[in-house]
Amino acid sequence: MSVGKSTIAEILAAQLALPRIPLDDLRWDYYAEIGYDQTVVEDLMQGNTSLQAVVEYWKPFEAHAVERVLQDHDHGVLDFGGGHSVHADEALFARVQAALKPYPNVILLLPSPEAEASINILNARVQKGMLAEFGDVDPYLYELNRHFVTHPSNQTLAKQIVYTNDDSPETTVNTILALIGR
Repeated sequence: MSVGKSTIAEILAAQLALPRIPLDDLRWDYYAEIGYDQTVVEDLMQGNTSLQAVVEYWKPFEAHAVERVLQDHDHGVLDFGGGHSVHADEALFARVQAALKPYPNVILLLPSPEAEASINILNARVQKGMLAEFGDVDPYLYELNRHFVTHPSNQTLAKQIVYTNDDSPETTVNTILALIGR
């Protein structure tokens, strides 16, 4: 979360004259196809359940959304939400891996090659954004970012890793264009 996926995807899509396909925006229709129930999420949020329980509820829907978005959009710049590529459940991960296998340009964005540095940078960005928008931060979001960075799913799925460092989005896009031979 907060690595710049959407910003970079928007610029990259414009540079390539391709549509940008934001999975975070499209996911709800795909989730509904297999029975997503927002009242379950609301019940989890109102109870003494952590955000982790909500994330776990989402996982099967996220795997389905990855499969479906790739079926519906055979070309473009797809940006996943932070969790769509991270699955502890081996069967769900295998589905996502199979869906992405034919695509040569699966790129993981991280701020740094050092996991702890990436986590610190991303969590500082999450904190800034959440404080500005909501006035506080659920501490679970920090744990979630740690999980996303350290879980092997993203590294396994990625065909390329781009370290954004303190580069501008435009510089990162140029790096990606060079990697994909454009």
